[in-house]
Amino acid sequence: MACAAAIMVAMTALAAGLAAATGARADEAPTGKPIQLALIEGMSGPFADAGAAVERNLRFGVERVNARGGVVLRDGAHPLELVTLDSKGSPEAALLQLRMAQDRHIGYVMQGNSSAVAAALESAVDRQAARDPQNRELFLNYSADDPALTNANCSFWHFRFDAHAGMRMDALADVIAADKSVKKVYLLNQDYSFGHDVSTLARAALAKDRPDIAIVGDEFHPIGRVKDFAPYIAKIRAAGADAVITGNWGNDLTLLVKAAREQGLDTKFYTFYGNSLGAPAALGDAGVKRVIAVADWHPNAGGAASDAWYKAFRARYPAAKDDYPVLRMSMMVEMLAQAMTKAGTADPEAVAKALEGMRFDNGFHPMWMRADDHQVIQPLYVMEMDKQGTPGVRYDNEGSGYGFRTVLTLPAERTAPATVCQMKRP
Repeated sequence: MACAAAIMVAMTALAAGLAAATGARADEAPTGKPIQLALIEGMSGPFADAGAAVERNLRFGVERVNARGGVVLRDGAHPLELVTLDSKGSPEAALLQLRMAQDRHIGYVMQGNSSAVAAALESAVDRQAARDPQNRELFLNYSADDPALTNANCSFWHFRFDAHAGMRMDALADVIAADKSVKKVYLLNQDYSFGHDVSTLARAALAKDRPDIAIVGDEFHPIGRVKDFAPYIAKIRAAGADAVITGNWGNDLTLLVKAAREQGLDTKFYTFYGNSLGAPAALGDAGVKRVIAVADWHPNAGGAASDAWYKAFRARYPAAKDDYPVLRMSMMVEMLAQAMTKAGTADPEAVAKALEGMRFDNGFHPMWMRADDHQVIQPLYVMEMDKQGTPGVRYDNEGSGYGFRTVLTLPAERTAPATVCQMKRP
């Protein structure tokens, strides 16, 4: 009972803090014209499950903002409205959906599953801002991790709310460096910009932190097209690898780890997304203490406020298959709402200027949007898979009976990367 009371107190405090941050009151329903947010994501095709997970997380954030009174602008309170547009995971289809959003004068587009799609959107949003100043939009990126998006190709109209691939790799490298059992590593990644980034960053990190480790394979596979990863697992085994480093996500990760389990591959998997979308269930006991992942947050991160947020998400989405909470997506919506309130308007340029340098803390996870490159700076967790109920693993993933315990926590200031961004501002 004491634990339940503590959680209720934390939830109340969290709600009050977020209401204060947005300037809204929970007992006031927003009555102004809805502010539309266009989600351009692969809602069909090989990564449809990842798209559906994104939509759930963003909708959770939108509903929480609206339940507290919406966004308070100079002309009153406005609700947020999520508009879902299916890109099928294709850059070409994403650009068509972006044009539809522009035709509807939607000032905010959100995407993240695929750095190739993100690069196309970032470029198009940049051109739109120059071509039609009366119909500009902000691109809010929650998952596309190609470092170039906030470095050489940075844009005033693009904000990234996820750690980029270099930040994630640096965190993983800290753990790999301490794992003296790893002598040979196989790099296996999707054949597009992000996968190549992971390979390059892994090579650099190993050369710096563990030059004694031999890279016995560096392979790329077609994204979203491999149905059976058994041949890849056979090559990993033949190479004698102690560990695999992969940036695979979605179905490409699930099928990879499933093949590893079926073939009894006894290696460690150092992953960017090994805690997500069916991967723990696909591995089962074979993944215990062998799968390591890195994320901005996870359910076993700890603390009453963290537990309260997770329980609120599960209350909204109680089905085990929907148990993939991504904190940064909800917080992206919260920060956007706070920036709109600060600006007093939903004009994209004014909101972008309000977002620059903004600090946001929901009570257990501080975030800072760096003005130099529009890269969010936040804590990162490296975690290890184990059975639910073992020390540090109170919650499992997707009803699988397996979850993750924290093995390394990096505070926000430890994750901040260098940047070469030369941003052009309006």
